[in-house]
Amino acid sequence: MKKEASRQGESVIFEGMTSINAVLKASAENNPRRIVKVFFDKSKTQTKRRELAFLRRAALDHSFEIVLADKDYIDSVAVGTSHGGIIAECTERAIPRLTAESEIKKNGFYVMLEGIEDPYNFGYALRTLYAAGVSGIILPERNWSSAAGVVCRSSAGASELLPAYVSTPLEACAIFKDKCYTVVSAGIRDSVSVFDAELKYPVFLIVGGEKRGISSAVLDKSDVVVRIDYGREFNGSLSAASAASVLAYEIFRQNR
Repeated sequence: MKKEASRQGESVIFEGMTSINAVLKASAENNPRRIVKVFFDKSKTQTKRRELAFLRRAALDHSFEIVLADKDYIDSVAVGTSHGGIIAECTERAIPRLTAESEIKKNGFYVMLEGIEDPYNFGYALRTLYAAGVSGIILPERNWSSAAGVVCRSSAGASELLPAYVSTPLEACAIFKDKCYTVVSAGIRDSVSVFDAELKYPVFLIVGGEKRGISSAVLDKSDVVVRIDYGREFNGSLSAASAASVLAYEIFRQNR
């Protein structure tokens, strides 16, 4: 119960070398999150001596402490079980608000995610968006950034590497329209198949949750509303994470 509850709460514990490497790489690219302390399972100093040597070099460059700790302590602090005996305590990452002055690429691809109700699914979605070449993500004011460690692990580090901003959908629409982006919303009403729509960069894609969807006000501000056609009769809907993955890869395909 403790593990399940903690994954839904605030966490700045990053687990495993993939997550730690992502924080290190992102900090070199001006992500404000920093590693404060790394806890390394002292029973693995020989079997993971390469990782330990790497972390000791990184500690000199990034000014963090390495603590050789007992396995039981690391297990008690970690949320998951795939940390491999290595976890890091990190600082918070302040996500800036999207404004007209924000650094947005001229010919980019940005995605706004709403309604994903689990930090693991949120992380899986970010992993796919990063792989599809998305330039950055726009998050609603209530998001999973507080469960950063869980999201980082499930996204294979992508959550730390993607530029991120906070905004409301309507504010984001106005800002991206002003920057000559095509605003694309996922929906059913007055929609066209995503496989028939012309979606050339620059694109701002909005994906709503499967329960609430996207508001009519946002749909009205969109340049095009797209739907995902199914391969058989299906009365259900894809999860927001799955829909975001399909849409992002179709947009990527059109812009290869």
